[in-house]
Amino acid sequence: MSSPPGTPAVSVAELDLDASGAPVLLRPAPGAPPVVPGEVYALVRAAGRPVAAVLARYEDGEDPARILAALAAERRTADAALRTDAERRAAEFDAAVAGASGAKAPGTATGAPAPHPAPPPRASVVVATRERPASLARALDSLLAQDHPDHELIVVDNAPRTTATRDLVTGGRYARHGVRYVREDRPGLAAAHNAGVAAAGGEVLAFTDDDVIADPRWLSALAAPFAADPGLGCVTGLILPARLATPAQVLLESHGGFAKGFAPRLYDPARPPADEPLFPFTAGSFGSGANMAFRASALRRAGGFDPATGTGTPARGGDDLYAFVAVLATGHRLRYTPDALVWHHHRETWQDLRNQAYGYGAGLTAYLTATLVRRPALLPALLARLPRGLAHARTMTAARGGGPGGGVPGAHGTPHPWPASLSRLERRGMLHGPAGYLKARLTRRSGP
Repeated sequence: MSSPPGTPAVSVAELDLDASGAPVLLRPAPGAPPVVPGEVYALVRAAGRPVAAVLARYEDGEDPARILAALAAERRTADAALRTDAERRAAEFDAAVAGASGAKAPGTATGAPAPHPAPPPRASVVVATRERPASLARALDSLLAQDHPDHELIVVDNAPRTTATRDLVTGGRYARHGVRYVREDRPGLAAAHNAGVAAAGGEVLAFTDDDVIADPRWLSALAAPFAADPGLGCVTGLILPARLATPAQVLLESHGGFAKGFAPRLYDPARPPADEPLFPFTAGSFGSGANMAFRASALRRAGGFDPATGTGTPARGGDDLYAFVAVLATGHRLRYTPDALVWHHHRETWQDLRNQAYGYGAGLTAYLTATLVRRPALLPALLARLPRGLAHARTMTAARGGGPGGGVPGAHGTPHPWPASLSRLERRGMLHGPAGYLKARLTRRSGP
């Protein structure tokens, strides 16, 4: 099947606002081409923080920054109640955590920010890769520009066929900047991540992919919540598209992409969210593997990643989802923060999108299978939620909706309906997932 016809490229940009909401600077997103007349998808920043994403069309002679700023004001007004409630709940929880530990929570006891917030913990960044040196170099350049004061970078070369990745990391400026090279011959993203965990020395273990560009504050924003909440086991962040140049990229982002919105969110197993009756088995709503961090002790206590899951195995995916639930199952909390931003290079072709749709479905049921195999005590909870879970899965694959803060392209002008063929592929993947996981587990002969 060919890609949807008549889908023009969309410029991707960043728009900075001043205190009054007036546009200050419009620039292309990192790695994106210059903004040109037509549709523009823009991340809106206020005081440097990501606060919204908007889409606008402009023609020659018009000022795209003013058009986007006007739309940003509308969107921020519409989202204000959601964001304010989320931030209020997060602040209340931070105050409770600080009270329990005897510390003063920033901005809660006196109404003023703490003068000296705790520095983010020492962090290790793990990037798993396989035969994509050009993409990896782009990602590493952004990771070397991080403002986190104390971190290390580890590249895990997964089942390499050539020496291209090793040569890139060990033979040039990346080695001079202290980037470490680890080789993992067992194929699979989870196996590669576990190799990174074994090599890492940070209190926080951050993971991203070789097809992202990280915002300079990404690691600091991802690691800082661990200093404020000793019960926090995982933090995820915002993922936005680096380019929307092909129909496949536009279609994926039109239906949510990887974005989880611009409101912070806390997931606490002691206080399950009322709006997620399937919690914690709706792990896809927590975040994605391209932007996640774990408290090292919590991840290791949970057993790390299941090596029979993930891209590169018959399971096709689910390694990140498994880890989220595994950490929550040990009683740790998970926080989503939009301040931790990466720009993701979506797959470009229609066939890539087909493969991704199938992998999403397979990864979903593979991670659920892995959870039950390795944590059978969770079976009663899953069975209790199964009827609603099946209905949720069918709804998810039948008609994707735009994500909260993502999914902007298509909201203006021509819509981009999710093709029924991709929904069928997701459902086929869901049928494959359990068998794929068990096949991977048997093949490895190393699962506990």
